[in-house]
Amino acid sequence: MLSTRDKLNSDLLDVKYNRIPQGLGLGIAEFDEFIRWKRSSFDVVVGHANTGKTTTILYLMTAFSIKKNLKWLVFSSENSSHSVARKIVEFKKGLPLNKISDSDIKETLEWVDNHFKIMDVTKLYSARTLLKEALEIKKDFNYDGMLIDPYNSLIKDKELLRSVGSHEYDYQISSEIRLFCKENDVSVWLNCHAVTEALRRTHPRDHEYAGHITPPSMADVEGGGKWGNRADQVYSIHRMTGHPTEWMISEIHVKKVKETESGGRCTPIDSPVKLRMNNGASGFSFAGVDLLHQEDNNNYLNFIK
Repeated sequence: MLSTRDKLNSDLLDVKYNRIPQGLGLGIAEFDEFIRWKRSSFDVVVGHANTGKTTTILYLMTAFSIKKNLKWLVFSSENSSHSVARKIVEFKKGLPLNKISDSDIKETLEWVDNHFKIMDVTKLYSARTLLKEALEIKKDFNYDGMLIDPYNSLIKDKELLRSVGSHEYDYQISSEIRLFCKENDVSVWLNCHAVTEALRRTHPRDHEYAGHITPPSMADVEGGGKWGNRADQVYSIHRMTGHPTEWMISEIHVKKVKETESGGRCTPIDSPVKLRMNNGASGFSFAGVDLLHQEDNNNYLNFIK
């Protein structure tokens, strides 16, 4: 179907007069400038292993649930259901689990159940079988966004692989995920590992973080640049796990924002959004302010002692 001249004219005037619906933010201008949640968006997240990608994503999902009442479906094959639920409970309360009363845990789990459905991963899924089951779940739980964590835990569809080959396979699956987003009004966050070569790249000697591993780029996703090509937004989540004082800081490098008219933009190359882990690993602060509880938070000073 061809676009009509009237429709194109209307769309251009919407852009000109700033009538484009904006992606959702968290209410902090310096954060929302770069990071927005957008409906029907296919977002790729890349990061090295064991740098807190899943934790950071779950935190953002919890924040958007609290502030914007979003609902989520979580497929996290490398984490147990109870470990995912634990992090969400801790983020919601702003306390480590051992500091939360039994009654508060029960009450918070009710809130979690209203906003999250966590898949109990007891079998192997391909991307296609996962999306098919996700559609069935949506009939009873009308979620706004879905986390697929990680992509390389999904088995290959043998019939599709034989017909198109390994390179085109990822293109096909990424296209099907995009279509799933658009047809079902669902935003998908696809968590991906970085390639091994990216682990060998370190900051140069004259850099303030000399010797530490650099954040992965958009092209460092396992499978190559095709994922960045297909995605609406790309985030690189990085943490310098060996740094003596900044090991608790999660960096979010925004690598791609396809439509800046609806908000968000790429972060400068050496100025990512930085989230500092709070006391007891029960949340994050941005610029000294707890993103969820909106209070000055210096508890990390006690946490690192």
